[in-house]
Amino acid sequence: MSELHTHEVLTDGTETIEPEETISSDETPHEIAEKTFADYNVRADIVESLADAGITHPFPIQAMTLPVALGGHDIIGQAKTGTGKTLGFGIPALQRVVGPGDAGHEKLAVPGAPQALVIVPTRELAVQVANDLQTASRKRNARIATIYGGRAYEPQIEALQKGVEIVVGTPGRLIDLYKQKHLNLKNVRMVILDEADEMLDLGFLPDVETLIAGTPAVRQTLLFSATMPGPVIAMARRYMTQPTHIRAADPDDEGLTKRDIRQLIYRAHSMDKVEVVARILQARGRGRTIIFTKTKRTAAKVAEELVDRGFAAAAIHGDLGQGAREQALRAFRNNKVDVLVATDVAARGIDVDDVTHVINYQCVEDEKIYLHRVGRTGRAGNKGTAVTFVDWDDMPRWGLINKALGLSYPEPVETYSSSPHLFEELDIPAGTKGRLPRDKRTLAGVDAEVLEDLGETGKKNSRSGGDSGRGRTARAGGRDGGREGARRGPKSGDAPAREGDGDGGRNRTRRRRTSEGETAPAEGSAQSAEPQSGQAQSGEGADKPARARRSRTRRRNGEVVSASGASGESTEA
Repeated sequence: MSELHTHEVLTDGTETIEPEETISSDETPHEIAEKTFADYNVRADIVESLADAGITHPFPIQAMTLPVALGGHDIIGQAKTGTGKTLGFGIPALQRVVGPGDAGHEKLAVPGAPQALVIVPTRELAVQVANDLQTASRKRNARIATIYGGRAYEPQIEALQKGVEIVVGTPGRLIDLYKQKHLNLKNVRMVILDEADEMLDLGFLPDVETLIAGTPAVRQTLLFSATMPGPVIAMARRYMTQPTHIRAADPDDEGLTKRDIRQLIYRAHSMDKVEVVARILQARGRGRTIIFTKTKRTAAKVAEELVDRGFAAAAIHGDLGQGAREQALRAFRNNKVDVLVATDVAARGIDVDDVTHVINYQCVEDEKIYLHRVGRTGRAGNKGTAVTFVDWDDMPRWGLINKALGLSYPEPVETYSSSPHLFEELDIPAGTKGRLPRDKRTLAGVDAEVLEDLGETGKKNSRSGGDSGRGRTARAGGRDGGREGARRGPKSGDAPAREGDGDGGRNRTRRRRTSEGETAPAEGSAQSAEPQSGQAQSGEGADKPARARRSRTRRRNGEVVSASGASGESTEA
């Protein structure tokens, strides 16, 4: 619809403009349709698998990565934690492998040998990445094997022998199986390094280079990470061919941390931290929560304290066996516990969308660790809250982290469990105490989750416990056997041998020194056992009573009285 406007005059300074015609329309504005995975030429079976899981539209890092990766080019992908990097490399891997039943599978050099290798730094991240790939391949004939330490070798070797298309694993176990000739890397056409900066921090880069060197020279290499330190970039230059550097960022989100994450920094006293945490865990709208600690001992202690206060909490740290670690993670994902107390071992392996709160129990070491810990919340477009406790001694370090991240908390406010601003900022109901009321203790707890028998390797606790148990039994037997042998005499064949060794002999000597009346039966029991115990034992039994008699030598009226004479006198008496 158009109208003529002859009387309207617009004035701009001294110049006048008279419009001839204004065009208006009643039609709705044109909207740019959001692209789906199918628009990027992703296989139909992968698109259907993702749709069944409620995933239809790619995140920015995925939308930027898919066209390049599906074209076979090398990529350095950089995006903030929690922005969807896993499917950014997982979909191209699933698309490019040739599964059983696909055209050309029988023509492969070694059908069933891995065609894509995904290397991750931690066990928990390996499980999470493998689960995401399984979700995307529900209707795709691609077999995925997860290879990591802490589990028995046999099931992993059996899976490789049956044939797989994609292997997801940690460097240590992958190296072991590669050196044992169970892992064949000659047919790998795609290598993916996830969280490469964490592998650098953990010292895994030499192992990663060994694995890459075992793959064919002509391959596609994808490297993904939230941060890009110098050594990681240097490795990328050595092993990648003209890589495309993709950096996904939200134009409205300028900070290093995600805009969806609300950050609160408190200066808290170490004796009051558990009380503060107990109140934060009772905030309105609080969902799943992760508490990060520096040490394994602190993680275990905080988890135990929270359970004692009525919260459904579980700990995950390096001293736990792999079965217990996976039990805690499953309980967390299955909503049997809603508080997970973890060391940095879990900072990159927990991909749970509805984590509402992250608490740094102690000040982090540097800004990279802060980014990855805080990135456990506010994932997949959700909102999140990150609370960090800073001790008085850590103020200089926090000042550097605050400056590096461009935050606005150079001087964290001093906070206690009774501070009014704590209740206001975190929406904690007034009057909340440090224990969870009994009517709110509704979750089953970590023990409700099944503890799997993984056939774990390297069980330090069981070995040391067994050895120490055997040692305690032997020592206890020596002590008890010596006493019982002296009391029972020839009824126990082992008693005289133990009696001559260690504590039993010493106890018998003391009895002789303190009371002459006990001497005769003790010697008698040793002599009666000599014919049964053999020549060596009889020699020991003969020596020790002799030493005991020499110790009884004494002088009377200036003359030496022999031990035999003394014993004779005592016998006569």
